Amino acid sequence: MVIPGSQHIEEELFQPTEDLQREAHVPDFSTYLTLYKKSTEEPEAFWTEVAKDFFWKSPPAGDILQYNFDVTKGNIYVKFMEGAKTNMCYNVLDRNVHDKNMGDRVAFYWEGNSPDHQVSITYSQLLAQVCRCANVLKRMGVRKGDRVAIYLPMIPELVCAMLACARVGAIHSIVFAGFSSESLCERILDAQCSFLVTADGVYRGEKLINLKQIADEALERCRDRASFSVKKCIVVRHHALRMKKGAASNKLQTPWNADCDVWWDEEMESASEECEPEWLDAEEPLFILYTSGSTGKPKGVLHTTAGYMLYTALTFKYVFDYHPSDVYWCTADIGWITGHSYITYGPLANGATSVLFEGVPVHPHVGRFWEIIEKYGVTKFYTAPTAIRLLMKYGREPVQKYNLSSLRILGTVGEPINPEAWHWYHEVVGQRRCPVVDTFWQTETGGHVLTPLPAATPLKPGSATLPFFGVQPTILNEHGEELEGEAEGYLVFQKPWPGIMRTVYGNQERFENTYFKKFPGFYVTGDGCRRDKDGYYWITGRIDDMLNVSGHLMSTAEVEAALTEHAAVAEAAVVSRPHVVKGECLYCFVTLKDGREFSHTLSEELKKQVRGKIGPIATPDFIQNAPGLPKTRSGKIMRRILRQIARNEKDLGDLSTLADPKVVEVLFSQRCEAAA
Repeated sequence: MVIPGSQHIEEELFQPTEDLQREAHVPDFSTYLTLYKKSTEEPEAFWTEVAKDFFWKSPPAGDILQYNFDVTKGNIYVKFMEGAKTNMCYNVLDRNVHDKNMGDRVAFYWEGNSPDHQVSITYSQLLAQVCRCANVLKRMGVRKGDRVAIYLPMIPELVCAMLACARVGAIHSIVFAGFSSESLCERILDAQCSFLVTADGVYRGEKLINLKQIADEALERCRDRASFSVKKCIVVRHHALRMKKGAASNKLQTPWNADCDVWWDEEMESASEECEPEWLDAEEPLFILYTSGSTGKPKGVLHTTAGYMLYTALTFKYVFDYHPSDVYWCTADIGWITGHSYITYGPLANGATSVLFEGVPVHPHVGRFWEIIEKYGVTKFYTAPTAIRLLMKYGREPVQKYNLSSLRILGTVGEPINPEAWHWYHEVVGQRRCPVVDTFWQTETGGHVLTPLPAATPLKPGSATLPFFGVQPTILNEHGEELEGEAEGYLVFQKPWPGIMRTVYGNQERFENTYFKKFPGFYVTGDGCRRDKDGYYWITGRIDDMLNVSGHLMSTAEVEAALTEHAAVAEAAVVSRPHVVKGECLYCFVTLKDGREFSHTLSEELKKQVRGKIGPIATPDFIQNAPGLPKTRSGKIMRRILRQIARNEKDLGDLSTLADPKVVEVLFSQRCEAAA
């Protein structure tokens, strides 16, 4: 590995500040290299040391790490600390309250959709509520190994419910509360969940969502399609208790089935605050979380107890350089893996104080993020490039209204961040003093796998930089040959780390076919990647988001980054469109900043910019004005829909997961018929 800054630097480099290095867990690049070497050459010693800080009812029986990544040699498996017994909930709550005497420390500052709603929850209070919830689950018949579906907004009860499942040994399957009844039904059926936890309703921005009605529709679909049924539906009285009373617009009719439904608060009232945890084997399941599949049917990614616990704890501690004085805020939803790993499990395992945010970035005003950072003195802030680009549209003024001097580290997650957004985040939000840790990982990886460490890694805007401890990346070509040095191809991993997924729930064959069949001996991420002369990794986008233009493999992310560097462009998305000569050509959707107008002149400027940044082969054939892009409620751009618009394919299928389906009609009405 080349020492960054020593030679071959192609991109600008941002060195860690001495101020951060003085107190950091990993204070410099040399320390990173030493620890990385130990983690890959002596993994047993490395992870045994990490495990010492946690509670084990009994130690492991054999080797710390056992695995097979080669489908030609038998079934794929990963086992970490097999034979050891522990409990995740005990380690993130009881250990902090009783062993570390941190009961009075705030675990979460909950900030509601409305700035009028907030609650502070200490570790002792959280432990008491989780034990009550665990006792409620047990009283209803939930046992070790049962699956519990959770369909809740970003409220404290969501954290309570998932930790209660962990305490009793049940497997939680959290479904993002923006998903449709069909999506919820599909996930309940696949995991065969016997119980559901939901809420009456929730405001998301200005929009009131009747969650209970959606949940009932999902359960009705389940009854129509399967012989088994959900035994109990526990309903949190969130809207009824937290909304202002008396306003007609706030009245919500909550459908009710007395045979199945119970109110959360009524059940919790009589439950004990003491609950002995279920001691689980290290490899017993902790949760199932569904992620999109290339075939359209979501995959139930299964994570187990001990390895996931250690990996989320260590990545949180080192990637955000967490210290006890920090106030940390991750803006993700717990319905996604980022919320599992870096709102609940990772922070709580470190005894951290976090912000739990129910709302959206632009409600009731576009400065909401910055207002909350000032209000709680947030020091570590973790958000998505999508959110950054959204807020960039409103300029610097909304940011500069607030005091962000508490910030010390910024992070991004979800997709590669384009350099323009990186610079705006670094300069405007971080005031040029906060490093930006651009983290690459997946639902399947459990935690960060490529990431800077803020005091140790020189930063290159747009690069995920280097592997985390225990992670061994490789780049392969189409024939499965390992590429050395500067290269571009398929990103794969040679060996497992503790937090990697164990299987696709109920479908080991799909697990092996999806991640291990293409290149036997390697975990295949499905992402393209470039490694530069310094050994830094640059994610170039999903393999299925890569284009083959006249025999040249090209990443959509690279083209999008070039487009968004133009002063007029707020966001861009690039897809392929069939071309009679090239095979595929570039069809680009661009969303302009406020006050900018789309024109033929601008279109030509953008083509010239892409040509200049990447080369003539990357010149777009089509550039379409896109007032908005089709996105899921979590902010993910639905490129499948954009591809169909580009090709004028009007049978779009299910659009229920889109935040604003009307965007699709607008884009169809403005699509480009011929290359300009």
